[in-house]
Amino acid sequence: MGLFKSVFAATAAFGLITLGACSTTASSPASRADLSNSSSQALNQLIRDNPAAAAISKQSRAVLVFPSIVKAGLVFGGAYGEGELRQGGNTSGYYTSFTGSWGLQAGAQSYGYAVFLMNDDAVRYLEQSDGWEIGVGPTVVVVNAGVAENLSSSTLQDDAYAFIFDQRGLMAGVSIEGTKVTRVNSR
Repeated sequence: MGLFKSVFAATAAFGLITLGACSTTASSPASRADLSNSSSQALNQLIRDNPAAAAISKQSRAVLVFPSIVKAGLVFGGAYGEGELRQGGNTSGYYTSFTGSWGLQAGAQSYGYAVFLMNDDAVRYLEQSDGWEIGVGPTVVVVNAGVAENLSSSTLQDDAYAFIFDQRGLMAGVSIEGTKVTRVNSR
């Protein structure tokens, strides 16, 4: 019974922390400026360090950048972060990223991700949908070392290409499948 109470208490504490994090969004000009700076730094480093990302960025219509996602879990888990949509070097919207999960998991980690939208239909879907669940809608290919070796300008046929970067922490693996991306309404 003591183990059940410990797991329940840890899960409840995690849920409260996650809900608190989800209630704060990039609504103030100062937090938006910080987010924009973080997004610029993360995207520039990704393009500088990853030749596949550099090549894809030249052909993309827009990029959705989440410079810092925090993920934690103990049986039940979640990941949350804020990002922005960039088109032509300008920010055209702010977004949140949330993933909920359950199962055999314990630990915490942080990472970032960028999704390069390759055509106008993918950009329109993101802008007009009431939240985009990655894995539903435009086709997203998560680019890892194996996929990157086979990419060229003639093989870029999918709607979007995602890169996960800057992973730190004590959980194994990162997946963005099932992640809900939602536009933050300006006030």
